[in-house]
Amino acid sequence: MKLPVWLMAATMLAGAAPASAQPSSDVAAEIAALRAQVDALQARMAELEARAAAPQSAPAAAAGQSAPAAVRTAAAEEAPNVRFRGAPEITAPGGWSFKPRGRLQYDVAYVSRPDGIDDPGLGFSNELRRARLGVEGDIPGGFGYVFELDFAGEDVEIIDALLSYEASDALRLTLGQHNNFQSLEELTSSRFTSFIERAAFTDAFNFERRVGLSATLSHGDLFAQAGIFTDNIADLSDDANDGGGVDGRIVYAPRLGETQLHLGGSAHWRDNGELAATAATRYRQRPLAHSTDVRFIGTPALPIEQETSYGVEAAIIHGPFHAVGEAHWLEADPLGPGAGQTFFGAYAEIGWFITGESRGYKDGRFDRTRVSRPVEEGGVGAFQLNLRYDRLDLDSGTILGGTQDGMQASLIWIPTDHVRFLINYARLDYDNASLPAADGDRDYSVDVVAARAQIDF
Repeated sequence: MKLPVWLMAATMLAGAAPASAQPSSDVAAEIAALRAQVDALQARMAELEARAAAPQSAPAAAAGQSAPAAVRTAAAEEAPNVRFRGAPEITAPGGWSFKPRGRLQYDVAYVSRPDGIDDPGLGFSNELRRARLGVEGDIPGGFGYVFELDFAGEDVEIIDALLSYEASDALRLTLGQHNNFQSLEELTSSRFTSFIERAAFTDAFNFERRVGLSATLSHGDLFAQAGIFTDNIADLSDDANDGGGVDGRIVYAPRLGETQLHLGGSAHWRDNGELAATAATRYRQRPLAHSTDVRFIGTPALPIEQETSYGVEAAIIHGPFHAVGEAHWLEADPLGPGAGQTFFGAYAEIGWFITGESRGYKDGRFDRTRVSRPVEEGGVGAFQLNLRYDRLDLDSGTILGGTQDGMQASLIWIPTDHVRFLINYARLDYDNASLPAADGDRDYSVDVVAARAQIDF
């Protein structure tokens, strides 16, 4: 409460000597001093009133003690060290953080039956495609960690198991099981892909996470990634495993006004070691549905000693529209004498958010789309339409693995940022298919309809 000027002056004058006891020449100086004291007291009262009106924070910790991390049970404002970015993230003084992560994807599909092919994998199928649960966070000193398991199969599988280090604003080092920079399509999380399954070449060429040491160097719109890798963590217990390789990728991703550009390329070399003699390599692919084990296209088993592959990638995002395309070549050299084979895969895609959102993009790959009008706020969510042409060629020299040309369409509904529903249709045309149809025909077409329900955090 602000004290009236007259009351403060009276209080101060009451303690002063009466005017009759002061020399008359000092009266003006006395009045000026009293006014200065009153002005100073008013300023102090105004400061105290402002502090009293400001929101009060939680009581401070005792001197010399750090406040412990707390799990929020009410509103976020009650515990500033618990943040919500999809899932709750617990933070503590010094740079510690802990955040759970996961996804659940359930797929159903129908694959038509070419005449003469009777396989139980055709027709209707369904599966729990991914059921992942893990943790991620930061450790003081610039370190970070990610550990994630997949429970969807018969055995629990380690997906990510890595330790990272931010050496500087421009340099990041990663050690452990992680992606080895194969392509834009492969590096984009399955949570954010525009089709239920990725482009055909990514599985056909056996892209997978591997254990290794890598570095990412960024400078403005340009960044480079490179690493040395052994094999997938599930295969490291095999005594015959002594293979390894090197991988690299470079991306230029400038933002021009409201337009995001992406230009990139990657190169890969791998030596299969003793596995070339003890295990055969096959290049093959399912028909845009993982819930079936049928492969209409695929090479025979090959004793591949070394693989060299390289790819190019380009994308553009402008408002609700995006376009993306990639091409990838794989050169497979057999063990011993004999000519190598070269296989090829590519796709081209366009997409449009009917509801006006823009496809997410971050760090050289597609990222989460933020819904403008989510259902929890009374909106309809986001709707996206995508069209794609997908090509896979596994014919090379005397190896006739077949070719697959797919015309594909997808409709995606994202009711809220962490929930997605997808429906896909594909018309797949095969030449030299690995499965003969009626009368030995290896040139035919297959129709595929697939759908997915997904949540993630």
